[in-house]
Amino acid sequence: MKAQLLLPVAVVLGAAVLSSLFIVDEREKALVLQFGQVKQVKEEPGLGFKIPLIQEVVKYDARILGLPTQPLEVTPLDDRRLVVDAFARWRITDLVEFREAVGVGGIDAAQTRLDRILNAAIREVLGAVPSNRVLSEDRTALMNQIRDRARAESGALGIEVIDVRLTRTDLPEQNLAATFARMRAEREREAADEIARGGEAAQRVRATADRTVVELTSEARRMAEVARGEADAERNGIYAEAFGRDPEFFAFTRSLTSYERALQSGNSSIVMQPDSEFFTYLRSDVAPADRGVAPAAAPTPAPAAPAPTTAP
Repeated sequence: MKAQLLLPVAVVLGAAVLSSLFIVDEREKALVLQFGQVKQVKEEPGLGFKIPLIQEVVKYDARILGLPTQPLEVTPLDDRRLVVDAFARWRITDLVEFREAVGVGGIDAAQTRLDRILNAAIREVLGAVPSNRVLSEDRTALMNQIRDRARAESGALGIEVIDVRLTRTDLPEQNLAATFARMRAEREREAADEIARGGEAAQRVRATADRTVVELTSEARRMAEVARGEADAERNGIYAEAFGRDPEFFAFTRSLTSYERALQSGNSSIVMQPDSEFFTYLRSDVAPADRGVAPAAAPTPAPAAPAPTTAP
């Protein structure tokens, strides 16, 4: 009979003991609450105890948590609107203060309040600097200022803001078209300037090339005329030397050249006097000097054939 009574008692005692135990993971922190009041703080991992049915255990994440903010439109110092969003990393540092600040909302309520704190800090810091500084790659100082302001404001929540990073800084959608149009106009103007400078340089090169061509052509013509004059002088010297050696032979060859040019095949006719000197070597094979005719006084070439006249 006693054994039958002890068994239920043992079961009840065992259930009471088990319900009084709780385990805290190394990634967690726990609070033991009694009617909403904090009775125990358990921050170290391990086994904990509580009063069954009277006390309850509330656990919170002890790791570093992340909070991405929603895109926020800010107006920097030069009144150029920008769309900015950030990413914050934070953790719970004081469980009792955290519980008193957020109540039963826990992590979600803390992130909602931290989001508002970050938005206010972003507006305050970025609104005091020009947009060029916000859009530059070196924004570390600005992010540190946002982190410090958010850390000071969030200290009352029992949390610590570890870091804040600006993930995007863009222009609003309605300003992108105008900005792109202005950038396109600037690039087109730069391209037009480059084309104009290239055209000017091309004109200079072309003018230099044309001047060089004229100079080279003139110099080549001058040298050709000089060479032609020297050749003519050399030719005349040879003629004069040949005439001085044998005037009769020179006159004979010149006459044959004149006959060859004048008596070519064709329907042309020559009208002249029969006793003309042009026919001297056709009438006789004796030179004018041998027939008592005085030779020419000057050493000039034989007379050329007269211009042919076409008979009517």
